[in-house]
Amino acid sequence: MARLWDISQPLRTGLPVWPGDTPFQAEATWTHEATPVHVSKLTLSTHSGAHADAPRHYDPAGATAEALDLARYLGPCRVVDARGARGAVRSADVAAALNDPPPRVLLRTFQAFPHDRWASDFTAIAAELIEALADAGVVLVGTDAPSVDPETSKDLPAHNALRRRGLSVLEGLVLDDVPFGDYELIALPLPLEGLDASPVRAVLRELAP
Repeated sequence: MARLWDISQPLRTGLPVWPGDTPFQAEATWTHEATPVHVSKLTLSTHSGAHADAPRHYDPAGATAEALDLARYLGPCRVVDARGARGAVRSADVAAALNDPPPRVLLRTFQAFPHDRWASDFTAIAAELIEALADAGVVLVGTDAPSVDPETSKDLPAHNALRRRGLSVLEGLVLDDVPFGDYELIALPLPLEGLDASPVRAVLRELAP
C-alpha cells in the first residue's frame, strides 16, 4: 500500500490564526447525556489551518470556494526545500528543484512548523517565482506559510501574480516530515458557497515505483 503523509494542521482550540482573524472554537450542541447522539458547533475562519484560497479572497470578481477546479488539488506534485530563502522565496532559491516540475509545487520554508504560535516573520513567495512557475506549466503552488505575501503587505504582489496567471494556492501546509521529492497531492476544498477560502485535509501519497 502506498504511504500517506498528512500535511494538514489539526483544527483545534488554540490554533494560531492571522492576527485579528476568527479563532477556532468548538462546542457541543447536543450531548450523550441528553440525547442519543453527540453534535458539535464550529466557529472558525475560512483560512484556518491548511486551506485553499479562492480567487474571491484577493479579487472582488473572483470565483468562490464552491467553484474551485477540483482537478487542481489532486495529482502529481513536488515538495521543494525553500528553507534557505530570506523574506520571500525567489526563483534562484529553488532553481535546482524546479527543472521540468510537475503541475503542483509545494514549498517548505519553516525549519520547524510553528504549531503553537503565530510567526509574523514567515517567508512569503516572490511574484517573480509565481510567474516563473506559471511559465513552467505549474497550476498550483503551496506553502507551509500562512500566506504567499508578507503579513504587512498592502499591495499583495504574490496574490496579484496568482490572479494574473490563474494559479491556485494552498497555504498553511505542514511539510516537516516529508522527504523532498515528487508525490501525489490530495487536498480538496469544501464547496463553501460564496466564500473566499476553504480548509482542506491535505495528504501526500507516494508515487508507484
